[in-house]
Amino acid sequence: MGALATLVSALALSACATTGGSGEAASASDKAKDDAFAATPAGDPVFASTYKPYPNIATAIRGATIYDGKGGKIENGVVFMSGGKITAVGGPATPIPADIAVFDGTGKFVTPGIIDIHSHLGDYPSPGVEAHSDGNEATAPTTPEVWAEHSVWPQDPGFSRALANGGITALQILPGSANLMGGRSVTLKNVPARTMQGMKFPGAPYSMKMACGENPKRVYGSRGRMPSTRMGNLAVNRETWLGAIDYANDPKAKRDLGKETLVGVLKGEILIQNHCYRADEMALVLDMAKEMGYKVAAFHHAVEAYKIGDLLRENDVCSAIWADWYGFKMESYDGILENAAFLQREGACVVIHSDDQNDIQRLNQEAAKAQAAGARVGIDIPDATVIQWLTYNAAKAMGIADMTGSLETGKMADVVLWNGDPLSVYSRPEKVWIDGALMFDAMNPKTRPVSDFELGQPGEGDVK
Repeated sequence: MGALATLVSALALSACATTGGSGEAASASDKAKDDAFAATPAGDPVFASTYKPYPNIATAIRGATIYDGKGGKIENGVVFMSGGKITAVGGPATPIPADIAVFDGTGKFVTPGIIDIHSHLGDYPSPGVEAHSDGNEATAPTTPEVWAEHSVWPQDPGFSRALANGGITALQILPGSANLMGGRSVTLKNVPARTMQGMKFPGAPYSMKMACGENPKRVYGSRGRMPSTRMGNLAVNRETWLGAIDYANDPKAKRDLGKETLVGVLKGEILIQNHCYRADEMALVLDMAKEMGYKVAAFHHAVEAYKIGDLLRENDVCSAIWADWYGFKMESYDGILENAAFLQREGACVVIHSDDQNDIQRLNQEAAKAQAAGARVGIDIPDATVIQWLTYNAAKAMGIADMTGSLETGKMADVVLWNGDPLSVYSRPEKVWIDGALMFDAMNPKTRPVSDFELGQPGEGDVK
């Protein structure tokens, strides 16, 4: 009888988290849910962001081709930034106030800052030695209690290289994928800072990293522990979610950091970023999410997403993918170069991610490769849409699209001026602004951030 009561309670709570209603019944349901979660401080502002924008001046870029990040394109356009925000975006007739910094963008291109939804910079920093391997707490199948931000090393040289070579203005740092539940992610502004909190994107929600498939069953099966199979993966996940629901319903429960994170997910305060390769497993995860009452924001790597583009569209789940990495393990065997193109054709959300300290420096080129693969099979995707894969779509899946990811009035002035077509292998960022502050200028060697770790290292940090 006790087990049945627990199950009924779990299902009732998960339904509260996913369904709405109207009138008196809906109000009672919402109140019950709020009461159930009231004792869980998942949203407390611990380790709060101390980020403050660098000094900025009113700036305009004129005469450039502008991709606004949401599929729009403006020829010979103007972008005006003031007070750290986008003030105006428009055609050549857009007024520019006198006595401000004006850059000539003739023959150049402007995009929103590039956003990497899947990075391990700071947690697996350079140099890549064992002492720096801090991205995976591979000691238990579920570790929702750990937070990636507590491993971030702000002096990782990869941050400044991502800024200068890739135009990266924001990035999500995720735990690794050895665990079914790897812990919380953190979203960072790509600025030099002494502490992680000094980089922490203000107002960005947390995400929790989950993983399905080969990694967790291999890691723990090799140790003679559960899970050792895919069915074990799902069983451990479901038991863990049910435990979190019981915790949320028990006002006398002792504080539990892992369950706090899980309850934050059930409340909709913490997003889910799910490492998953195979289409059938992604479908299973979507069913589990509905059972337990949470939503998946994005499937990461997702090499078989093209098989279920319609399902992903209907569930409003993004696919954060590579352009052409596949075949390096069995579950990645069925990857195809046209993955992004087929997803776009289905109207699903596409994001190009890195998962790599080098690829983060050329996400623009990775997106161009995926676009070209589509063109070869007759799927023509406009350049402006491809830029959206790197900007607005990433911001959407990270829960920050209301603040950044597109060039819209009132949003953060996270802007890249490219010296040519950003989807060309020959183009590079010429200037990068973050909250309106000029953080990188290829034309000025003094505006090139160098990690403290690189200072004094032979051959490192030199201006070339």
